[in-house]
Amino acid sequence: MKDSLPKLFVLDTNVILHDCGCIRNFEENDIAIPITVLEELDQFKRGNEDIHFQAREFLRRLDALTGDVLSAEGSPLGPGLGSIRVVLGGGADARLHESFLQDTPDHRILRATLSLQQQSAPRPVILVSKDTNLRMKAKSLGLRAQDYTSDKVQGFDTLYTGKRIIEGIDSDVINRLYAQGGRLPAVELPIDQPPLANENFVLRNGSKSALATYRRSDASFVRIEKQTCYGISPRNAEQSFALQALMDDDIKLVTLSGTAGTGKTLLALAAALECRQRYRQIMLARPVVPLSNRDLGFLPGDIGDKLDPYMQPLYDNLTVIRHQCGEDTQAAHRILEMRESEKLMITPLAYIRGRSLQRMFFIIDEAQNLTPHEVKTIITRAGEGTKIVFTGDVAQIDQPYLDALSNGLSYLIHRMTGQPLYAHVTLEKGERSALADLASELL
Repeated sequence: MKDSLPKLFVLDTNVILHDCGCIRNFEENDIAIPITVLEELDQFKRGNEDIHFQAREFLRRLDALTGDVLSAEGSPLGPGLGSIRVVLGGGADARLHESFLQDTPDHRILRATLSLQQQSAPRPVILVSKDTNLRMKAKSLGLRAQDYTSDKVQGFDTLYTGKRIIEGIDSDVINRLYAQGGRLPAVELPIDQPPLANENFVLRNGSKSALATYRRSDASFVRIEKQTCYGISPRNAEQSFALQALMDDDIKLVTLSGTAGTGKTLLALAAALECRQRYRQIMLARPVVPLSNRDLGFLPGDIGDKLDPYMQPLYDNLTVIRHQCGEDTQAAHRILEMRESEKLMITPLAYIRGRSLQRMFFIIDEAQNLTPHEVKTIITRAGEGTKIVFTGDVAQIDQPYLDALSNGLSYLIHRMTGQPLYAHVTLEKGERSALADLASELL
């Protein structure tokens, strides 16, 4: 049965740090901000990370409200929306004191929520937090608690893979695809569901098969041929699809997802090196997972030494390409020259703030550790002639407040599917080694 009374949502700090505009996503329901949340946001006002931006922007928006946020009625948020208020603590609660002895910010938020529940009955009071542990604590006290779901995709199993396998294709259709210069009008290949822009297809008829991608510009299927980029050759159909998208100048945004060892970053880097002359610079970046770089201070050396361990996987991929080309070849020496001249740069993602990305091949690794807002911030910096590639494994999240459905990579795939400037490929087969594949399967 649907609640007839407007709900009162109590927001945890991590919800605001995830999305500073969250207060406009609760429709006609009201919002309460425990004073403890403002105290925690105060610690995030200074800094260059996305969470610092979110904290500053939220506090500005709260300050700009015309009503009294400290009153019982709060300040109205606008037409069709509820109101928002700041609550000053809460009374002592025996259940809370007996269950949790320590006085922590989380427990103060729980105390404020319990107090609001008592004051607002029978109105539903719901704690919204991206912290799984806090939600479980709340439920143990009889509180309703839920995750912030406004930017979550609908389902992990239904996430777009960028590939379809069509069985039982007429042999004449496959022959025409080979005979007509690798291009086949879409009307000559009837399929159940209309193809999406840059969607890839495996066309099969017994032992005969072909790989093709759909081009919306001329409503045709284009055959994909195996190509080698800077010494790296595709080993399966998905890798062929990936290289096709990476090398296509008309596709400005590419996402590659897959488990470890499927070749996501290696393929992106090899394609960037292959088409280096079309771009002013090749940049590889990845997020530094420790929140606000707090753990970096414990590592020895200067900032470069501290960041090197986080960037090492990118260096490893460069080494693979150099070995594939041959250490004494011109191609291998060119990589070193590009590094020295900063034509090829490896950098933490936080260091691109304020930069304008003009004619750049920009690869963002481990994109599953980004929030949807961070992904949007990166893409909106793209200038003329820039190509952006996001790689990651949506099933392996290192950030505590993200999951397979709420991370930036899943959100990007879900929102961009079918756009002419965008292509996605889910890489399924590991190609690192037989041992790595065996471990992934059995361990």
